[in-house]
Amino acid sequence: MTKRRVNVRGIIWRDGKLLAVKHKNSDGSEVDYWAIPGGGLDPHESLHDGVARELMEETAITAQVGKLLFMQQFNSKRRDHTEELEFFFQINNPEDFVDIDLSLTTHGDDEIARIEFVDPKEVLIYPRFLSTVDIATYIMQDQPVYIADNFAEK
Repeated sequence: MTKRRVNVRGIIWRDGKLLAVKHKNSDGSEVDYWAIPGGGLDPHESLHDGVARELMEETAITAQVGKLLFMQQFNSKRRDHTEELEFFFQINNPEDFVDIDLSLTTHGDDEIARIEFVDPKEVLIYPRFLSTVDIATYIMQDQPVYIADNFAEK
């Protein structure tokens, strides 16, 4: 039986860089890749409410959730899930995310080693399609939602 997890993530774009996190390993060290802040949707939670909640938990900042930019579907490596579906929303107040104090968050200090704006073309970032798409064009213009349905990619 397929068990699907639905994730929501915030695309926080500022000065040609993307806000990304490095999560902590179980020993407290940081992982070797960057990821987009966000997480799993709670039961019966709307997509917009979910991304706002996840960003509040990880950054202690109230996000102004904008339009849907990207979606992806992939095989899950999580226990108890076989598939994941992710929705990436534009966050309309990126300037509020410049100075983040992880000690003020509910999840950040426990789960996140670092959070900063990075150039997705210069770092290893998941999902990998963020290194190849023109994020600024998707934000500035009325582009259709980018759908990454590669089950082989994280």
